[in-house]
Amino acid sequence: MTPVRTLAALLLGAGLWAPLAAGAWAAEIPGDPARGRAVFTSKRCAGCHLPRGQPGVGPAREEIRRPQGTFELAGRLWNHVPAMFAALKQEGAGWPQISVAEMADLMAYVQAEAPRDPEPDPLRGQVVLVRKACLKCHSLRGEGGRIGPDLAERRSDYASAAAWAATMWTHTPRMAAVAAERGVLYPRFSGDEMGNLIGFLRSASVASPR
Repeated sequence: MTPVRTLAALLLGAGLWAPLAAGAWAAEIPGDPARGRAVFTSKRCAGCHLPRGQPGVGPAREEIRRPQGTFELAGRLWNHVPAMFAALKQEGAGWPQISVAEMADLMAYVQAEAPRDPEPDPLRGQVVLVRKACLKCHSLRGEGGRIGPDLAERRSDYASAAAWAATMWTHTPRMAAVAAERGVLYPRFSGDEMGNLIGFLRSASVASPR
């Protein structure tokens, strides 16, 4: 049995997986595209992501503003943080803070919609947890790293993509720095990986004792 399957079996045996009900992302916060456009400008996103054909630091605005899932976008934001943090640090600019409500509006502006996310697959999510080496820094019911919080804790930021993305946006620069210091490869997410991961962590937190 491979290490991934071994750990998955242990997590299953520990009762860390519980099927999620249909409509798992029903708690999504509705956003407003007009307010999201203002957030896009005020948080300096517009300065790096220019319309196609104009030289910008980041991907063209049209590549960002496209139909996509909210957790898909959360994964893209996660991937984007280290490069953006380095660029802002070089400029001497502070890291922009984004609230949950602002993140919901920003998601609406870039056309990220919860119905576009497939239903989360917790079994695949726990494989993502292992393969992305999350447990090198975080623990799960006391097993794993001690740098970050235990991922089985009941957390309000698992409730929606906007809440998760806002929390991630605030804390990921520090996590990326710690990963670099410790020689841990910064994980990248694609497709439905982020949604599946949060689906598993939600089920783990539900199964976790109070």
